[in-house]
Amino acid sequence: MHESAARFQTAARARYDFDPQLAEFPEGTETAAAAAAAVGCQPAQIVKSLVFAVEGRDDPPTTAAPDVIVVLTAGDHRVDTDALATHLDADGVAPASPETVKSVTGWSIGGVPPFCHERELPVYMDERLQGRELWAAAGAPTTVFSIDAERLAALVDPEPLSTFQPDGS
Repeated sequence: MHESAARFQTAARARYDFDPQLAEFPEGTETAAAAAAAVGCQPAQIVKSLVFAVEGRDDPPTTAAPDVIVVLTAGDHRVDTDALATHLDADGVAPASPETVKSVTGWSIGGVPPFCHERELPVYMDERLQGRELWAAAGAPTTVFSIDAERLAALVDPEPLSTFQPDGS
């Protein structure tokens, strides 16, 4: 098992009393399409944990610098960053740099799980994920775990969000 995946599994047990059953795929699961193909599910069942830098908020809800958030969306959708910025009453929202993602979550892009982050971060969740059996990254770009949407929501206490569009890629 990849060292980062083992670290995620240990953290999930200790911090959330959740024992993720990891599935490892040497061919990689760093994209939603690759993860869905590896697992044998629909891309809509893949949870993308996306980290965004938020600019121009008067009262950011976190002390993390820079102002960052995590957005959980279905693998077949993308975040409408303009709508998200409007929702957050911010000047702009953009994907966080790989260095920022690593420093605030503790994980590298392609393996960021929806919880067990290095810092306490606001989490927003695509409302369309509700009622589904989901698969999410488990700390490494080759490892995923399954979780139902209700359990995921109970663990991360996200703000529901609907600023998503079908992924045209």
